[in-house]
Amino acid sequence: MTGALDGVVVADFSRVLAGPYATMLLADLGADVVKVERPGAGDDTRHWGPPYAVDGTATYFAGVNRNKQSLFLDLSSPEGMAEARELALRADVVVENFKPGTMDKLGLGYSALASENPGVIVCSISGFGSGEGASLPGYDLLVQAMGGLMSVTGPEAGHPTKVGVALVDVITGLHAVYGILAALRHRDATGQGQHVEVNLLSSLLSALVNQASAYVAGGVVPGILGNDHPSITPYGVYATADRPLVLAVGNDGQFRALCSVLDVDLAADQRFATNPARVAHRSELRVALEVALGTHGADHWYAGLTAAGVPCGPINDIEGAFSLATSLGLDPVVAVPGSPVLQVANPLRLSATPPTYRTAPPSMPGATP
Repeated sequence: MTGALDGVVVADFSRVLAGPYATMLLADLGADVVKVERPGAGDDTRHWGPPYAVDGTATYFAGVNRNKQSLFLDLSSPEGMAEARELALRADVVVENFKPGTMDKLGLGYSALASENPGVIVCSISGFGSGEGASLPGYDLLVQAMGGLMSVTGPEAGHPTKVGVALVDVITGLHAVYGILAALRHRDATGQGQHVEVNLLSSLLSALVNQASAYVAGGVVPGILGNDHPSITPYGVYATADRPLVLAVGNDGQFRALCSVLDVDLAADQRFATNPARVAHRSELRVALEVALGTHGADHWYAGLTAAGVPCGPINDIEGAFSLATSLGLDPVVAVPGSPVLQVANPLRLSATPPTYRTAPPSMPGATP
């Protein structure tokens, strides 16, 4: 089967998450990704366990490195550098997340490579950019804290909380992919490559969307609302007779349907008749709704509210989330040929050039399968 990126060679000098996630997505679309790793150690995430997969591989590494081959090079040696340079010069795309300036010192930066290969695309991923923030360490948790995400996440004011996954790394990896694809499109049209730069902080600020816009466009500094939404209600987690239920009521029509199913006369109350009014009286509305929801369990309300077109759902653990996706025919888990390690499916569905799963995450030399 032909992939959208068949024939594109990617030299992957990245490690941990943002870069490897980006290059795996490119590999899923058919790119030939060669992952450069340190001899004897490899990518840091090879050692980030437990948990481990059935073949002993750290699940962290396994989750972002399928469809790649590894090349173990000592970049401090002339031989290793020569091989690295040969790889970079024959690549269509070079991806790296070293400290800004490192690739230039190695002679593998964009200017050096483009002088011999004008069509090369170099994607540099950093924590805080290549300017004044170049020396700052680019760790997801730090950017969640310093970039404002933790200030709007958590149960209540005074308890800022990180997201339960390295979300900023993932968002940055996605930004890197679309930057690379745009650069490939430009190269197809002009023959000219370019330097793509993306950093964790800028990616997070963009991904804060309405919260960031509240500040930039409205001068409002958002705070923590727990599971509530700053601009919509009821939109959060509500208690029922047995376990919590999420309501995501986005308009007045849905609110009237909610009230009908709950058999409560709240939609006619001026405090709750419109969304702005509901936001202004969110605490009183929560009390009234939870009194009604407390008469039955979450499954009862999920069935009735869903039938009435009211967005709602139970709070699943990861196992429950995969079970849901499976029940909906989304095929969230895939088997990789020749590997006992199952993989999370690529979420793209392309009618002509779908993602493919060709090889397992590369093993370390001498490792026991």
